[in-house]
Amino acid sequence: MSQGPKSAQLDLAGILVGIRRMAPLSLFVVVFGLAFGVAALSRGLSGLEAMLMSALVFAGASQFAALELWGPEIPLLPLIATTFAINARHLLMGAAIQPWLAHLPTAQRYGSVVIMSDSNWAMAAADYQKGETNVGMLVGGGIALWVTWLFGTLLGVLFGSGIEEPQRFGLDVIMGCFLLAMLVGGRRDLSMLLPWAAAALAALAAMAWLPVHSHVIVGALAGGLVGLLLPARKGEQP
Repeated sequence: MSQGPKSAQLDLAGILVGIRRMAPLSLFVVVFGLAFGVAALSRGLSGLEAMLMSALVFAGASQFAALELWGPEIPLLPLIATTFAINARHLLMGAAIQPWLAHLPTAQRYGSVVIMSDSNWAMAAADYQKGETNVGMLVGGGIALWVTWLFGTLLGVLFGSGIEEPQRFGLDVIMGCFLLAMLVGGRRDLSMLLPWAAAALAALAAMAWLPVHSHVIVGALAGGLVGLLLPARKGEQP
């Protein structure tokens, strides 16, 4: 019987490895941070407010969405609903890594997910599928992304110009390509195509017929439901 992944431990060496592995991707985050800093100033935020939002929120898509609703009178409920819809995927992401974080001390457990984002979660999850549970990948990767996001925001605030439309240069697909590579490089299991296909189709339908940003949570719920209904394979633990 094959053994599952070992219990995850958090140590400095693991964090440094996570920072090193995430460094190449995190360089692209500077561009998006710069674009956010420029956009924030154009919407009336001060440089300090833009930096505080990037430091405390650390969620690029939600921050850009919040700017769309920013003005003299801020619609609080739509703002909350929009940011929740965009970030609802973190509920599922957190649940997915709970089994190998559960044994950690409370401060380490919750501190590890404070800086969780799509890319460092994807790399940590890919490691987990291979039997590795290095929490340092999650934490170190998150630190690398957080620092470069702040640095990019600072550049946008200081210089007031930059790449305001990254999609013109194809930079908006970098994260999608990265996550696809994580999926392809993970466990070879054709049954996994079903929940991924369900998530994709549900998200596309939501984009066409439901309110803006609802496709994020609709796709996640559809994929999760199909995955839950799949019969367990022989010898596979639930």
